[in-house]
Amino acid sequence: MASVNPILAANQEGQKFELMQFVRLIFITLCGLAGFAISVVQPNLLPSEVHGGLYGLSVGCLWVAIDLYFQGVSLRSFSAATFGMFFGMLPALILDASGLFVYAPERVQWVIRLITFVGFSYLGMILSLRSNKEDFYLLIPFVRFSPKGVKSENYILDTCSIIDGRFLDILRLKFIDGVVIVPKFVLNELHQIADSTDPNRSESGRRGLHYLDQAQKDPLITIRIHEADFYEEKDVDTKLIRLATVLQAKLITNDKTLGKIAELNGLVSLNLQELTKALRHQICPGDIFPLRIQKAGKEKDQGVGYLDDGTMVVVNHARDLLGQMIRVEVSSLLQTTAGVMVFAEHNPQN
Repeated sequence: MASVNPILAANQEGQKFELMQFVRLIFITLCGLAGFAISVVQPNLLPSEVHGGLYGLSVGCLWVAIDLYFQGVSLRSFSAATFGMFFGMLPALILDASGLFVYAPERVQWVIRLITFVGFSYLGMILSLRSNKEDFYLLIPFVRFSPKGVKSENYILDTCSIIDGRFLDILRLKFIDGVVIVPKFVLNELHQIADSTDPNRSESGRRGLHYLDQAQKDPLITIRIHEADFYEEKDVDTKLIRLATVLQAKLITNDKTLGKIAELNGLVSLNLQELTKALRHQICPGDIFPLRIQKAGKEKDQGVGYLDDGTMVVVNHARDLLGQMIRVEVSSLLQTTAGVMVFAEHNPQN
């Protein structure tokens, strides 16, 4: 299970690119040497050793060009296409074994077999690569093996929940038991936000990467980067829904709209904001607690302080206690459109 380290991941990507360039160069060179060797061993096949080397280099360059053309194709897409090709061959084999073409001339039979196998293989590949790939993903790349009787839950973090940072406390306290996944396309979005020209947006992206780095360094937390992507989808939220559907995972988010869409798709959405509200302490008249007076109130002798969750507390007879931590007793509550406003009295300890 791979841990998340964004800086290390970027360095590894650069090293991987350089290694691939080196492997391509070696491959083209070996193809040229192979062509040269074939012309020496079999002089009847090629006019000269120079032609053999050039032919070998041309073949090597052709394969590298094919590789570069398909560089956006993931291993999962390739495996799905291969899976579809083999399934497409099954009806071709059945037709060939049925004896339908035995009365045709031998040359015609060869052409019919070629068209049948190529045609059905093509259909199988195209069907496997169409938009609804979930069945192939479940059968091949996304299949999960777990011990019998042991259920492992998958949880996917979206971009806003990573930037929020409260997922760290939830994971450290073991309120979530399972595999926590950060999709590669979410990590890429975080990098884009961190590189933004907008200072506030850039700061949010760097904060999210910092939280992921903290998670990687924490021995109590294990996060896994998932390489899956849906290249035909441009919207990150749509990709999250599809990946969560494929992995049968729960989605951790702060986005209410994304959570509603997830629920409409039969997924479980865990909203950190709603969790915070549910765990918020319910203040009642008569409660006594310490509070720091931060500013003067609108009325005479009033001071104002704030609870950890941002709730405003108006304290009578506390204007002269600015900056001090005092003991207050709740007298009444007022429900407003912005939330609850608490009114309290200064209750000094005897």
